Amino acid sequence: MRFLLPLFLVFSLFASAQSNYPQDYFSNPLEIPLVLSGTFAELRSNHFHSGLDIKTQQRTGLNVKAVASGFVSRIKVSHYGYGKALYITHPNGYTSVYAHLQKFALEIEAYVKKYQYEQESYEIELFPRADELQVEKDNLVAYSGNSGGSGGPHLHFEIRDKEERPMNPMLFGIDVKDTTVPVVKSLYVYPLDENAFINNSQSKQKLRLTALNNGDYVAESIQAIGKIGFGISTIDRQDLAANSNGVYNIQTFVNGSRNFELDFQCFSFDETKHINQLIDYEHFSKNKERLQKLFKKNNPLSILKSTINDGVLSIQDSTNSVYKIRVADYKNNESWVTIQIKGSKNSISQPEAPKTTPYFIKANETTNLKSGNVSVDFYKNTFYEDFYIDFEVKNDTLKLHDDVVATMKDFTISYDVSQYNSQDIEKLYIARLIGYRQYPSYTYTKKQGNILTASTKKLGTYALAMDTIKPAITASNFKDGQWLSKYRFLEVKIDDDESGISNYRATVNGKWILIEYDYKTKTLTHDFNDGIITDTQNNLKVIVTDNVGNNSTFEALFYRK
Repeated sequence: MRFLLPLFLVFSLFASAQSNYPQDYFSNPLEIPLVLSGTFAELRSNHFHSGLDIKTQQRTGLNVKAVASGFVSRIKVSHYGYGKALYITHPNGYTSVYAHLQKFALEIEAYVKKYQYEQESYEIELFPRADELQVEKDNLVAYSGNSGGSGGPHLHFEIRDKEERPMNPMLFGIDVKDTTVPVVKSLYVYPLDENAFINNSQSKQKLRLTALNNGDYVAESIQAIGKIGFGISTIDRQDLAANSNGVYNIQTFVNGSRNFELDFQCFSFDETKHINQLIDYEHFSKNKERLQKLFKKNNPLSILKSTINDGVLSIQDSTNSVYKIRVADYKNNESWVTIQIKGSKNSISQPEAPKTTPYFIKANETTNLKSGNVSVDFYKNTFYEDFYIDFEVKNDTLKLHDDVVATMKDFTISYDVSQYNSQDIEKLYIARLIGYRQYPSYTYTKKQGNILTASTKKLGTYALAMDTIKPAITASNFKDGQWLSKYRFLEVKIDDDESGISNYRATVNGKWILIEYDYKTKTLTHDFNDGIITDTQNNLKVIVTDNVGNNSTFEALFYRK
C-alpha cells in the first residue's frame, strides 16, 4: 500500500517547481520531434550531465534554432568537451547552450573564422558584445554535429540561470513523450559504522528484487542492528528511445515519513565533482555500475534535499520497519521499492578487522608520502574521508592504492629523474598504468630541472614512461602533385601511439590555414571554402608535435584553379 500523504506532498512540490519557470518562453531547438539520448543530471564519469542530449536521426547538419530572442554572448571551439558550442543570452536572464555543433550559421561562422585566422588557432573562445550577434526566436544559428567529446551525432542543449547554473530544460515546458516507469536495476544495503550489522555481516549486501506487475518492486527482507543506509542503481527510458537515461527524483520513506531526497532540477558546475561521493565509487570502479547512495555522508551536493538524519536509518533491537524508495522521472512516472527491516541483536557477529597499512590519510590534513625518487602530495580536503592508503615504490613504478576512493581535487606526483641523462629526460613523462596489460596512459607532465610532476584525481599505479617515436602524418583524400580543383576539403591523418598529440600547425605557401582536428577520427580537415588558398600551385606543410616534444613534418604539393 502506498503512502497517501507523502504522495500528496510529492505532487504539490512537483507542480510548484514547474510554476516557478516560464512555460511558453522557449521553443524547440530543432525542427524535429524531441527524442532524447541523455537526460538532465544523468550520472556521467566525474560529472552530472548538464543538459538534454537530443537525437538528430543519426545525422549531422540539422538546423539548430535559437529557442528565444537574445544575443550570442559566448562562442567556444575546442577539440574536446563541447566541441563547437554556442551560448545565447536572453532578456529574461537565462542563457541557452547548443553544443557538439557541426558549424555555425553563416554570420556567426564568418565572425568565428575571422578571429581564428587572426589568432592562428582553431581552438578559440569569444565573448561578443550584446549588439554584435543578435538573434530572434527560431532564427537558424547553427547546424547539429558530432564535434568534441560527442559519442555520436546529437545536439547537447542546456538552459542556464543568471548564476550560470544548468537547469533541467524540461522545467521550461520543453516536452518529451514519456509514459514509461523507471527501472530499478539493483539495490544494496550498507552498514555505516563499526557497530552496524546486516544479516550477521559488516559488509554491504545486494538485495534480491522481485518485480511486480505494476512496475513496483519488493526486496528481500533483512535483519539489522545499528546505523545502515541503502544504495540504488536505477534508469529511466522515454517512449521513443531505448537509451538508459537518468531519473528525475528519488525519495525514501521510513514507516511513512520521508527521510531522504535526491532532486535533479538544478546544480552548479562547482559541485558536479561531488558525484563521486554520491555514488559508491569503489563499486563503480570495480563493477562499472553507478549505485546512488540514499544517505548523505560528507557530501555538500545541493541536490540532496530535506534529509532527516542524512538518510541514515538507526535500527534498534526488537523493531520492525518498512523502508520505501520512490523513483520518478520528470513526467512523474514512478516505481516503488519496499524493504522490510527487522531490528535484531541476533544479526550481530564477530566484527571484521579493518585493513590497515603503514600510511594513514587524514582528509582534513596535508600529507606527503615519499619513497626513493618518488613523492606524493595530498593537500587538505583532497579526500572526503580518512583511510589507510597503499603506498609502495619499486624502481620507477608507484603503487598508490587502487582507484576505489573518491577525490575532491587534484594531488601531485613528483619524480626526481636526476639519474637519467638530459637527452632521456626530455622524452620522459608520468603515465598511469591502466587495464589488464598496464598500458601507459599519458598524464600531463611538467618538467622543472630534474623534477617531473603530474597532477591527477585518480589513485592507481603510475610509472615513468619514455616516448621517442615521432607522430605519424599521412595524406587522407589526396596524393602528392594532385589537382584538387573540385575538392571541398583537404584531409590529413595524424596519430601518436605513445604520449599523444599536443599541437599541430598547417601552412600553404608559408601562410597559416585553418585546419580542424577531430581526435575521434584522427583527421585534420581544411575547408577550401574559407577562400584563403588562391594560388594554382600550392605547397602544403603540416607539423605535428606530441606531448614530449617529438615532432614530424609532412609536405605535399597540390594544384587548384
